[in-house]
Amino acid sequence: MPPANYSETGTASWYGMKFHGHDTASGEEYNVYRFTAAHKTLPIPSYVRVTRLDNKKSVVVKVNDRGPFHEDRIIDLSYAAARKLGVDISGTAPVRIDLLKAPLTQKVLWVQVSALADRNAAEVQKKELKQALAPMAWPVEIYASNKNNVNLHRVRIGPVPEGEPLQQLLSRLRQLSIDKPVLLTEPQL
Repeated sequence: MPPANYSETGTASWYGMKFHGHDTASGEEYNVYRFTAAHKTLPIPSYVRVTRLDNKKSVVVKVNDRGPFHEDRIIDLSYAAARKLGVDISGTAPVRIDLLKAPLTQKVLWVQVSALADRNAAEVQKKELKQALAPMAWPVEIYASNKNNVNLHRVRIGPVPEGEPLQQLLSRLRQLSIDKPVLLTEPQL
């Protein structure tokens, strides 16, 4: 396990459409529109802030895959994350990655919008949310569980950094008539 203050500086790249839909090392499907990344050694999952050193833009990503498979690179970003940093245009960029341990200044949360017994209904809601939230590009996932022989499919958005990004998301959810989302500090709760 890396130390809580883990930081690394090096070159970031990104991986795109030819991997879209393929399984990542975590078992999740790679989606170019989610804020995810591949790292050689960080635990899966973990969350890192990636800061581009030459323009100071930053993004929080979930490490859910292994890579990059180039010796001179430290992280491979999804297209969404690369685009936010401007790496989609340059191909590579100098970055610093900082492991997030939910510091008070940048806590990440997941927003649960429903818990449904019907998997198909959860899939429909996930698809509708992805379309409605497309400009924000937050990941929307379904977390399935079974308690007391009751299957539940929880539709969750995240990770979302606390502060303005979270407030923007909650405002958009209110516009979509989702008035009572549940905020979670871990995705699998």
